[in-house]
Amino acid sequence: MASKLKQPQPLLSDLVSGMSSVPSNYIRPANDRPNFHEVVSFDGAIPLIDLQDLNGPKRSDIIKEIGLACLNYGFFQVSNHGISEAVIDNMLDISREFFHMPESERLKNYSDDPMKTMRLSTSFNVRTENLSSWRDYLRLHCHPLEDYIQEWPTNPPSFREVVGEYCRNARSLALRLLEAVSESLGLEKDYIDKALGKHGQHMAINYYPHCPQPDLTYGLPKHSDPNVMTILLQDDVPGLQVLRNGKWVAVNPIPSTFIVNIGDQIQVRNIKWNLAIYYSTVLT
Repeated sequence: MASKLKQPQPLLSDLVSGMSSVPSNYIRPANDRPNFHEVVSFDGAIPLIDLQDLNGPKRSDIIKEIGLACLNYGFFQVSNHGISEAVIDNMLDISREFFHMPESERLKNYSDDPMKTMRLSTSFNVRTENLSSWRDYLRLHCHPLEDYIQEWPTNPPSFREVVGEYCRNARSLALRLLEAVSESLGLEKDYIDKALGKHGQHMAINYYPHCPQPDLTYGLPKHSDPNVMTILLQDDVPGLQVLRNGKWVAVNPIPSTFIVNIGDQIQVRNIKWNLAIYYSTVLT
């Protein structure tokens, strides 16, 4: 009697153990591969804006900083943003814990259907692409929180509590930043919020396994974000690069800060298009 064939593992993180080379479906064309020697790296690659007094006497100065960052970069980092270190550390810890769970537990959340509001998947869209990206991810819709939290993973046991708290904090920060961007354009502070109407919020927790040949593939290829605003939390492993004056610039992690990416929907007046690229990094 023939033995039952084992189903292929759909997640990259379950394939890389012992892998010494990148599979062919991850190898980028020669003219579209990482060129690490061309990447510029220096402190202050994108503006770092202190939000400590955003609601205080320095508000107008901070609004001006944000406006200039949007105009000249499309990206900026924020410190003293009001989200505690405990909330940030808990979010990073629970993300690692999730992706380090046994395969059988993680795969309870797997789907290749991009229409699902909660799914664990890999690459970008495995149904349509011929060339894969070097990442796994858990994608969650998270506003209104009460509409979605019940479909989130139940393991690790504290996942919903920890991620829910992070989502509430991130949304509060996003709304404050939208007010600042509105004011930087000479508009009423609630202008963008009203223009958006009923707007949502979603999260992608990206996991980039160790890559044996990082010069052949990307965690994510170059792209602009189609949404209004992305608030990115990095761990301590570098990998993010942004396009600045025709050169890719490394944005190295700064503890307890967020990177803000102005998305396509706020490309108004002279705010420039922004591109991001994610190299193969490791969430450990």
